[in-house]
Amino acid sequence: SRPESRATSGKLAIIGGHSHGFGAPGAAYAEALKAGVGVCKVLLPDAIKKTVKLVLPDASFGPSNPSGSFSKLALADFLEISSWADGVLLAGDMGRNSETAILLEQYVQKYSGLLVIAQDSADYFKAFPQLLMNRPNTVLVISLAQLQKIFINAPLMTPITYGMTLPQLAEALHEFTDKFPLTIVVKHHDLIFVASGGEVVST
Repeated sequence: SRPESRATSGKLAIIGGHSHGFGAPGAAYAEALKAGVGVCKVLLPDAIKKTVKLVLPDASFGPSNPSGSFSKLALADFLEISSWADGVLLAGDMGRNSETAILLEQYVQKYSGLLVIAQDSADYFKAFPQLLMNRPNTVLVISLAQLQKIFINAPLMTPITYGMTLPQLAEALHEFTDKFPLTIVVKHHDLIFVASGGEVVST
């Protein structure tokens, strides 16, 4: 049930965006308020500060690199907003940047709290899923294509294919989350699968 008081509804930090887009963190912010979050803060790269100051007037900004994505110097800002929040959402629109990849790698190793990774934020971990596989309090909200690439680079996992049946996907998710503390949310054939601790449910 939705908490009746904003004071008990939790604090959410949303991180994302780059110079060519901030739709994902903006939409996440709107949905969080609609869902009844207590307090929500957004962290964006300072390359888009002038663009979003009227849309998200309360947003915070971290250092960006020449391409408009978060730079490595934003790590302190990531950790500061994360220490304030009850949970963090890496909402997406991160761009594709090697410096941002280094930043996110350092961040997930230093921040131990609840972390939800969605959209293209998850792409930064496809080649090295080990960064997340043994991290508790981690939820991946991803597409089947992203799941497929994560499984390719994860040891001893059943391959993910578009032609697999729903029971086969459920078994693969069971096998994965039974071995690792990662929670996975993925959509396949109009069903949403949630797998955690070896248990798999769909809706």
